[in-house]
Amino acid sequence: MPEAGRNDPNGRIRQAFLRACAWDVAVRKPGNVSRHSPGHGMAAQDFLASAEVAAAPLCEPGRRVGERIEAAMQATWARVGCNTNLGILLLCAPLAAAAERCAPPKWAADGKRQDLTPALNAALEEVLGGLDQADAAAAFRAISLANPGGLGRAEAQDVREAPQVTLREAMALAADRDRIARQYRDGMAELFELGLAALDAPARSALLSAQPESVCPGEPAAAALQRIYLAWLASAPDSHLVRKFGPAVAQVVLSQARPWAARAAAGEALEADSAFCAWDEALKAGGLNPGSSADLTVATLMALFLCTPRR
Repeated sequence: MPEAGRNDPNGRIRQAFLRACAWDVAVRKPGNVSRHSPGHGMAAQDFLASAEVAAAPLCEPGRRVGERIEAAMQATWARVGCNTNLGILLLCAPLAAAAERCAPPKWAADGKRQDLTPALNAALEEVLGGLDQADAAAAFRAISLANPGGLGRAEAQDVREAPQVTLREAMALAADRDRIARQYRDGMAELFELGLAALDAPARSALLSAQPESVCPGEPAAAALQRIYLAWLASAPDSHLVRKFGPAVAQVVLSQARPWAARAAAGEALEADSAFCAWDEALKAGGLNPGSSADLTVATLMALFLCTPRR
């Protein structure tokens, strides 16, 4: 493999991150902020501004994962003064570090896209396996700065105290109650087995070729993004909702998401149904933001853009 920290020609990793964040707010995702539906006291521009300032420290070649997370959170906080992207940073920092260990994806001689998924999977395991206590300390400082909603105190390895274990070990302790932490424990397998698996070939092509800044509701790329988000939301109680409102509320949202996820997987244009938009508004009116599912959607998109080339 190429030497870590030496493989980001033309800023491809930074562009993959920025593109994933742009898609995050380009399409209605019930309960979350988008260009079409602000909420929770935030607008799409807050998330775009956060991505803009976080991209450089998050994707700086050669940096440790913990350093990426902390520096990107500091930059975000200085820009917008609130937590717009902690989960995104926790997920995308290992992806950025792993991508440096992989050659860029190319087009094959037969005109097909090369799939870098196996290489990225292997690199992710190397990166996660190499995390240390310094990574944990930096990530803990970032989490404490962000102070996410519902953050309580942990019996072991609380983020307000100096860690005694590596970042991966600390995340493993929280994996049963936090889906983002679970990705560290499990080598981010769900990004590929659930997130990317939600997309068929036409949906992938739509996301790779369309522009998030100009996509319209109901277009194939918009529907593809909703398919990813709903696959996450319908597969397990959203961790952010569990922390803030408890498991019963999270289970209600999960149950609401399942029929929409099935319709999205069947290729339906969800925004043609006024009930879909009404569900979005109802979640926001109740202060219900499935943030973990949104963060995992961004990470899925970043993995997609890292693993496949664009024309």
